[in-house]
Amino acid sequence: MATAEDTTVAPADISRLPPCPSPRHHPFRALGWLFLVGTGLASLLLLLAILAAIPIVNLLALGTMLEAEGRVVRSGRLRDGIPFAGALPRLGGIVIGTWLWLLVIRFVTQASADAALIDPGGPSARGWALVRFAVSLLVGFHLLATWFFGGSLPSFFRPVRNGRRLLRALRAGTAWGTASEALAQIIDAVQPGRLFSLGLRGFVGTFLWLLLPTLLFSFLGDTTKPGQVLVTLLGGILLGIALAWVPFLQARFAAEQRLAVFRDLGTVRELWRRAPVVMLLALVILYGLSLPLYLFKIVAAPRDAVLFLTPIFILTIYPARLAVGWATHRAQARPARAWLLLRWPVTALLVPVLALYLFLLFFTPAIDAFGKRALFDHHALLIPTPF
Repeated sequence: MATAEDTTVAPADISRLPPCPSPRHHPFRALGWLFLVGTGLASLLLLLAILAAIPIVNLLALGTMLEAEGRVVRSGRLRDGIPFAGALPRLGGIVIGTWLWLLVIRFVTQASADAALIDPGGPSARGWALVRFAVSLLVGFHLLATWFFGGSLPSFFRPVRNGRRLLRALRAGTAWGTASEALAQIIDAVQPGRLFSLGLRGFVGTFLWLLLPTLLFSFLGDTTKPGQVLVTLLGGILLGIALAWVPFLQARFAAEQRLAVFRDLGTVRELWRRAPVVMLLALVILYGLSLPLYLFKIVAAPRDAVLFLTPIFILTIYPARLAVGWATHRAQARPARAWLLLRWPVTALLVPVLALYLFLLFFTPAIDAFGKRALFDHHALLIPTPF
């Protein structure tokens, strides 16, 4: 019979982070909990970065961030913005345990390479080559068995037990059924189809708001033609208005998951009247963190180097989205509008903030390897990728 530590995370618990043991009564268990959760969170962010580096699939990463933002809008708690929080300790254990056993293979491989260098073709080199093959085979089987039974950290140090259980399952013919059931539970808990749909609809709703203003803003090609200058100025004004409201339209869409929310500009304007300070702060965080990302696109990165850049985009935009979600919740929770003498100065302050952002954004095609296409990327609101 499988113990609790060997079972997979139940779908109902995947969104709820297990409580941390009391640091006063169980300090070592609390440290272990923090280490596992931290490792799991880092692994999850890396997984999002991998998804963001794959065209079309990156909508799944956008949907995951929108789901996290929507939870913060609904609850007002930033910790609810951690997706799949209930799976983080298990994910951290899998990453740590797998890494430790891969170190064993690495050490043996290095010893085999040294033996081949010192005594090429000799008995020592042949012996170490045989050891390397045997260790790689055994460790691979052990890791497979451990992952098969849930991958809790303690189970990585029970190779004999895991191997026997997997062999019994193979002989009994239940291995495939158990693996299929576990995979179905994970898919049911993660719901990748729903997240992809959320990302696609969020992308379409946001892009439709930004398309026309960005087209006008990118119209300038010759500064000696007044018509092009006027069109670009008009586009800058419209784009500034869109950038002021779209983040909160997107946050409300993430919470309600209705595409019609993108047409409800009146509600966002009312939210601004209720909490202008926190909403302005969220915009400063969002656009302030997104501007440096354009520096990573001065040179078009090779396809195999994109994976090294997408984690930076995820780590930058993800907290900014949570800030927008938190500000939206604060505004929704306020029963009345803020003082008029507070709203007007804050609204007036919004104008130079967005003007500075647009001023810097205007010059990004001059340094971006993709030219004017950089104006349409809008990393803060659309796909967080360097391409």
